[in-house]
Amino acid sequence: MALSTALDGRPPAALLDDRILRSADDDECARVRAALTSAIAADRAFVAATPRGPGPGNAADADETLDFPFYRQRYLALQQTMEAGVGRLRERLRAMLTHGEPGMVRLAAVDAVMERALSRRERALLSAAPTLLSEHFERLRQAALTAAAEAADDAPPAVSTVWLEAFRKDMQNVLLAELDVRLQPAQGLLAALRTHAKN
Repeated sequence: MALSTALDGRPPAALLDDRILRSADDDECARVRAALTSAIAADRAFVAATPRGPGPGNAADADETLDFPFYRQRYLALQQTMEAGVGRLRERLRAMLTHGEPGMVRLAAVDAVMERALSRRERALLSAAPTLLSEHFERLRQAALTAAAEAADDAPPAVSTVWLEAFRKDMQNVLLAELDVRLQPAQGLLAALRTHAKN
């Protein structure tokens, strides 16, 4: 019903003034993408996940990063950061659209309805990522343990952390791919604003 109302309504015409156009010309999506990409890259899951020498604090940090719950917690925190940042971006772009012609106002209304209707489903689908990463984490760790045991002979196995670096890179790539998916609706709104500005 909400979607039908948004599509069938007859929003009042309005003019998209120069101030709004200048704001739309600034690449809102690029700025938000850059900020969120930096947040991912700077997260402690990726900058402090290797042993850093002797000392109780460093040992605790190293032990923490050898267990997946640490990465699950960091992934969920970054998901929340992305959801909030992209949500604010969509709200700003919809506000710009409401100053446009009736078709633009209708687009803003439809986007708001679709966000409400699909957000729960999107959240459920994206919440599967940590579970899949957990399985990947265990596969890499077990393969490293097996390789170390086979090469150890009579000496205690020394497990390399190369597998952990590979996992961290994979996790970072998954987060960046998720960011791309989350930004797609906002990119569509921004494209509509730019198209209107050119006409």
